[in-house]
Amino acid sequence: MKAILATAPGGTEVLQLRDIPIPELPSPHHIRVKLAAAGVNPIDTKLRAKPIYFPDKLPAILGCDGAGVVEAVGSSVMRFKIGDPVFFCNGGIGDEPGNYAEYTTLHEDYCAAKPSTLSLQESAALPLVFITAWESLVERANLQARQTVLIHAAAGGVGHVAVQIARNLGARIAVTVGDDNKAELARGLGAEKIINYKTQDFVQETLNWTNGRGVDVVFDTVGGETFLKSLNAARVYGKVVSLLSTPMSLADTQLARLRNLTLGYDLMLTPQAMGLTDDRIHQRKILEQGAAMVDAGKLKVHISHRLPLEQAAEAHRLIEAGGMVGKIVLTMG
Repeated sequence: MKAILATAPGGTEVLQLRDIPIPELPSPHHIRVKLAAAGVNPIDTKLRAKPIYFPDKLPAILGCDGAGVVEAVGSSVMRFKIGDPVFFCNGGIGDEPGNYAEYTTLHEDYCAAKPSTLSLQESAALPLVFITAWESLVERANLQARQTVLIHAAAGGVGHVAVQIARNLGARIAVTVGDDNKAELARGLGAEKIINYKTQDFVQETLNWTNGRGVDVVFDTVGGETFLKSLNAARVYGKVVSLLSTPMSLADTQLARLRNLTLGYDLMLTPQAMGLTDDRIHQRKILEQGAAMVDAGKLKVHISHRLPLEQAAEAHRLIEAGGMVGKIVLTMG
């Protein structure tokens, strides 16, 4: 089969198209999937540059998101049969095989039936971003109806899904975006307050929107100065959930303490990196909720680029250039 291998830590040139054997089933509980598409995420570019989880297992197939059709099942598999269309977040961090390939294998418990109203390519764009946004807003922030939330980079992969989850929870939504096209996308998905972070002070705009109070929840997908400034955009006793690890000075910590902020972090790859079986099953159940939302017309995924598998390096270049809208998928065949 054809696969993209990350052959060494480095730039996009380390992504090499190779012919390798179709993987065998690792256990009676595994399935083999003929992949139709793989989602590309910013974490993929970081793991290509620095394979932090399993640096000793190069070359590796990257790509956490996949969708395709079940092509083989182990003797103990109960949840799927040959021919079932599925999607999942599995592999791609250096240990289990990822999805920049024509085939992959995974344990049946980590796999979900794809949404019936989405194509396989669209389904491949959803898993990591939906699980991340759900964990952050629902499980970390406990966002409730009529609460206010500020979502950074709302037109990005995680951001545009987070806006829709917040809308379905009944929250009032403010967002930061970088241009008019992204503003239009966010508004169409349910954002009430649009802030152009390039021309406006998002803290002041957020305070104005909330009559000086600040939002109940800030969802930070950017990190750095955006995270630190967000401490002033959250209300006293509010919550700030971030996807990044930003260093905090003593003054930053004291500010968060003075305002009685709850700081939360989400890394949805933790269960896979640490071998937490029950948590991986829980994430699959989150993904099943996402599929139900899609099929109920409450969630959609925006794909900006569909590239053939052999253009994985170009997908990484696009992400590293910044300013992405929605998701990129690699297609097979």
